[in-house]
Amino acid sequence: MTPSPAHGPAALVAQGPFDLVVTGCAVLVHGPDEEVSFAEDAGVVVRDGVVVAVTTAADAAALDAAERIDGRGTVALPGLINCHTHAPMVALRGVAEDLPADEWFNDWIWPIESQLTDRVVELGTRLACAEMIRGGVTTFADHYFAMDTVAAVTEESGLRAVLGQAYFSSQGPEGRAASLDFALRWRGAAGGRITTCLAPHAPYTVDPDDLAATAELAGEHGLLVHTHAAEDRAQTDNSLARHGRTPLEILERAGLLDGDLLIAHATGLDPARDLPVLRRATGRVAVASAPRGYLKFGWDTTPVRALRGAGIPVGLATDGAASNNTLDVWESMTLTALVQKYVERDPSWLTARQALHHATSQSARAVGLGERIGSIAAGRRADLVLVDLTGPHTQPVHDLAATLVHSARSSDVRTTIVEGRVLMRDRRLLTLDVPSVVRELTELLPALVDRSHGRRIQEYEA
Repeated sequence: MTPSPAHGPAALVAQGPFDLVVTGCAVLVHGPDEEVSFAEDAGVVVRDGVVVAVTTAADAAALDAAERIDGRGTVALPGLINCHTHAPMVALRGVAEDLPADEWFNDWIWPIESQLTDRVVELGTRLACAEMIRGGVTTFADHYFAMDTVAAVTEESGLRAVLGQAYFSSQGPEGRAASLDFALRWRGAAGGRITTCLAPHAPYTVDPDDLAATAELAGEHGLLVHTHAAEDRAQTDNSLARHGRTPLEILERAGLLDGDLLIAHATGLDPARDLPVLRRATGRVAVASAPRGYLKFGWDTTPVRALRGAGIPVGLATDGAASNNTLDVWESMTLTALVQKYVERDPSWLTARQALHHATSQSARAVGLGERIGSIAAGRRADLVLVDLTGPHTQPVHDLAATLVHSARSSDVRTTIVEGRVLMRDRRLLTLDVPSVVRELTELLPALVDRSHGRRIQEYEA
């Protein structure tokens, strides 16, 4: 590739020294109109947590840098973004399997969650952060309880996150107040790596007055709202029967579509009613899609093509590991491409390049960070991963995009970098100690999964 004059060889040498230079890799490059291409034999130059330039490997090799990474045999991608998860639920991975959603919530998950301790939340979050770093995730959007603990672990791990304290109307006004308090206290923490949001759980657990109050608070404080809505068609049908409105119509009536809104799942959209709602939205509205969980629950999948037609970005997600069993966004990318071909009965949709765009640029937009992350380009935060394509399952390479989406795996991520800081190098985690976390969490599990107390934090009726 040819660098711009401002970042030509002489100009870059004059700007040195730099904090980090990656050389010899191919680099995913975003163009206009959602184009994805690759700069071969390239270099990425980083200072103060920001990409200074994407240049040639030869030019990058001449630069003075505190740290260098040989990227030969790898592709540099923007760090993956998990647009909707519940990191502490890693502690519940595999505890409730092969169940319909109502039994899964009412008989297992919500009774167990009613006795969560801060320590379990901390350990679950540590394990989740380790899993995401190893899988090439550099940013995650989380929506759960005990979020002060989640935020503290996030800061320590080096990851970037969009965090919200979840609440239900059954908690009274205190739940909403606690969500706002958390958002204001942690906004901009960890040197700006933590951004925050308000997190009403869903229209079926948060009443319309609470949702309207949330919209007002979000507008007043400039906060994103992150919620579940239309998780499956049964929820939409139940909402129509009880309220005469779909979940999205309830969100619209509350004013939430006039601000920044991230909707988790939306597999149960009523196209005739909900697509016009989305087209009328005046705020920045996005959807997070976690296809693996939908397959497990036997739900429909997020209607990505219809949402695209309505101008709604769709980011990739995993949901919590209690339902999805994994925090593997790479798998979400692959499944999105495959499932969309199946449901649309169209092998030309969704292409590998489109899947990469959803995993990077669209996911960044979905979590409200589209101007900071989601691409490797001058001025963007230096959140990137190096993917090893030397394995037998990724060779030979005829189409680099197809190889990444359909042949590579999250385990091929060799190095993970956030704001220029290396969190994993050559598959070795540098910020988290997994064995000690696993030992302690294993000791706490028997008490955690004891459901004999009969309590639950909420009733799932949809």
